[in-house]
Order: sequence, then structure tokens, then C-alpha cells
Amino acid sequence: MAGYTGRSWTNTPASVACCKCGIQMVPNPANMCLNCLRSEVDITEGLQKHAVIIHCPECDKYLQPPRTWIKAQLESKELLTFCVKRLKNLNKLRLVHAEFIWTEPHSKRIKVKLKVQKEVLNGAVLEQSYVVEFVQQEHMCESCSRVQANPDQWVASVQLRQHVSHRRTFFYLEQMILKHGAAATAIKIKQMDQGIDFFFSNRSHGVKFVEFLGKVVLIRSRHDKQLVSHDLKSNNYNYKYTFSVEISPICREDLICLPPKVAVSLGNLGPLVICTKVTNSIALLDPFTLRHCFLDSDQYWRSSFKSLLTSRQLVEYIVLDVEIVSPDVNVGGSRYALADAQVARLSDFGKNDTIFNIRTHLGHILNPGDYALGYDLYAANNNDIELEKYKGLVLPDAILIKKNYEEKRQRKRGKARSWKLKSLNMEIDEKGKAEQEKVNSEYEQFMKDLEENPDMRFNISLYRSKEYQPSEIASMTDGEDAPSIPLEELLADLDLSEDENGDSNMAG
Repeated sequence: MAGYTGRSWTNTPASVACCKCGIQMVPNPANMCLNCLRSEVDITEGLQKHAVIIHCPECDKYLQPPRTWIKAQLESKELLTFCVKRLKNLNKLRLVHAEFIWTEPHSKRIKVKLKVQKEVLNGAVLEQSYVVEFVQQEHMCESCSRVQANPDQWVASVQLRQHVSHRRTFFYLEQMILKHGAAATAIKIKQMDQGIDFFFSNRSHGVKFVEFLGKVVLIRSRHDKQLVSHDLKSNNYNYKYTFSVEISPICREDLICLPPKVAVSLGNLGPLVICTKVTNSIALLDPFTLRHCFLDSDQYWRSSFKSLLTSRQLVEYIVLDVEIVSPDVNVGGSRYALADAQVARLSDFGKNDTIFNIRTHLGHILNPGDYALGYDLYAANNNDIELEKYKGLVLPDAILIKKNYEEKRQRKRGKARSWKLKSLNMEIDEKGKAEQEKVNSEYEQFMKDLEENPDMRFNISLYRSKEYQPSEIASMTDGEDAPSIPLEELLADLDLSEDENGDSNMAG
């Protein structure tokens, strides 16, 4: 071809002149540059630039008309979704992006920047950003107004009781409630003798809370209602509802003598068994054979029974000799090993030479010289009705329940724990204030149980303590020390006051 210079052909984009300003541009269906197109068409015309939202300052909820209140934190995805849905005619455009613009928290203004697209003039797609300002008006919701007018005005109450001489179950239950936020809707919580009262502004909240309790502990419940007022014209009735919830008196580490019918139904288990775990079922272990079983709520309440001895009656023993009878066995997720042990009551030292030869399920952790806690059946005066039904039953001299680490804890006396627990905001009745020292002692025992039992703290949220100094670990040089909770199991305690200057935006 004449005149060919050898230069290759390239797909260079063609350019045309804008029909308005004449500058060169990439062709588009409107034949106008971006600036001219924006001057001709405003796709945000007719869209809301201002809106009003109702906010409850007490419970931090926003009104979703007509009567629904939703909870959302500032600059959260929930609040961004709520704000965008409040805008009218936005469905006529395509929403591409949404984010918050930071405003002063006390200004009662929430600004949201939106980026939208729309097809204009001969199929050209125009993208444009604009800002919507939401004015936040304070107005208390019905529940908060009722509580503000009369804090004692409740609609439903849940009276939770357990007829035992300690509060260990309630300490565990408190942590479960906190972790799952089960009492978030309660308007008041009051600590009572042998239990806790929860007050709600709505019956459905009380019903939901009772359902939660049935999933974490062994309960039975009944409910009653009392007529408060009656409007004859509109035929409206106002009631107060009371839910009475009873927790099973069987607690972890209790010694139980099973009724004959229950023992037969469980394959002739026991009759002397130890309660090793309590959730919405009871785990029972025969310490002499390592046979075990689980009783659910229906099975227990059908033929309920009580404990023969409880953890408040534990006696301290010293282990003189241990001889393993069988290797370690995994029973219900926990390790046990049968062993023949020679023990003596610590209180007998220097007074007599009484020694007991017993069989125990703690052969995997006990060594000569260790201390253990158990039930003294040799000196106990038992008048249990179920025990009398077994003719010819020979009781052992002692039943060991757990290893005692109190001597090793003496080395850490006065040192802060590396972890802490949160607590419910509870009022305390007058009787509870008088027994506060006893409650504090039981709470300390509960914290020791958490350190010793990993299964027990599996469903509990533990937080790092600011008072703890990591350098303390280096001062412990003994090979075996008192049980403690590993730092990797602890959660960082959220402190919102440290993050007031954050400028993170939420995109949608």
C-alpha cells in the first residue's frame, strides 16, 4: 500500500464536542459533558433534604411509625438503615452509597450523605451526591413515660426463687442473664430472700424471660393475673401478671440419695450419687462405679427429690495414700478415675488416729499429701426418708467431692485477680443488706469455683481486670499452683468514654 509508514492501528477512543460548551469529551447519549449535564438536570430534585426523627432519651430508641420503637446507637448500621428508610421517593432512584457526616452529639442533628444514580436524557446515567439532615426531637416512649411517672408501675413480674441456704445458683444465673442480655427490658431488678424479682412493662417481656430461664436452669413455673382497671365503654381490661418460677434445689456438688423408683428408672444407678453439673438438666454421677446419667426438667419434677448433704456441709480431709483402680475415663465431658484412698479428717490431727479407707472418683487429681473436701458420713446424723427405704445399705465413711486448693491460694492472698465479672443493677431488700457479709463470702466461693472448673465458665463472659499487674506472674515459681483462668479466655471490657473522638463513618 502506497504511503504506508509501518505504524500499527490503535483503538483510540473518538472524541466529540459538547453541544453546549464545545469542549472535547467522550461521546455519550446526551452529547453533553458532565458539567453541562448537571447544570441541565438535577436528579435529586423532589427528594427530601430535611427530615424529623423521634428519639427517646431514656432508652435510646427511635420511633418507627406508627408505634414501633427500635434501638440503635449513633453511627451504627441500624441507625443508617433507619434514616434511609425514613426518606420518601428515594425508591425512584438507585442508591449507590450512604454514610454519616460527623456532627456534634449535642446538636441533635444527624447528617447522612447519599450517592444516587438515575438515567437521564437519551439513556445517559448521571450520578450525584447530596446531604440529608435529620433533626432529632426528644420524646419519651410509652414505657419510659410510665416508669418516669411511677417507677413502681409494672405490668409483669417474675419472682425467681430457690429454696436453698446459699445463692451460688443465682450468681451463675446472673452471669448467664448478662451474657445473653435476657433482662435488658426489665425496668427494675430486686434481690430478695432466696431469690430475685424482675419487673417488666409488658407481659410478653416476662413470658420471654421465663422461657430463657427454662433453657439455662431447671425450673417449674406458674402464672397469675390481677385485674387493675376496667373501662366499661371500650371494654378494655388492665391486668398485672405475676410469674412464680421455682429453681430445683439440687445444686452442683450435692450428695443425693435417689428414691428407689428413680434409681430403678435410671438402670439401678446409685442410690448415692453426686450432682456434677446443673443446666436445664441435672448430671448425676455414681462415685463408686463412674456410671452417670442426665435428668431433664420433666423427669425431675415428676418425682422431685432433695439433697442428702449440700456443699455447706463439706469437711476437709488430708489424703494419706492413693491407689488407682481404673484408668482415666471421660464421663460427660469430665475426666475421672476410680481409686482406693486412705484419708483422715483434718480436724482429727493431733486428737486421734482415725483413718478412713474409701473409694473415690478423684484418682486422676489426688496425690498423697493433698487436701480434699468431702462429706463425713461416719459422723453425720442422717434422717433422710429416702435413705431409710434402702434396707441393708452400708454407707461409706466419707465421699470426697473435690480437691482443695486453699493452702496454695494462701500464697496469692491479697493479690488482685486477672479477671472480673459484671453484675446486674439490683436493688437489695433490708434482709439482704443484713446478710451482705454472707453473700460476699458465697460470691468469693463462686469465683473460686470458676477458676477450678473450666466447664462452669464455658458460658460465662470474663473480663480483664485493670487492677491486675502481669508482673505478678513472674513471682510465682512453684510448679503446681492454685487453679487460675488463662488470659486468652478473658474479654476486654468495653469503655465507650475512651472513644468519644472517633470519626469512623458507616457506609451502606
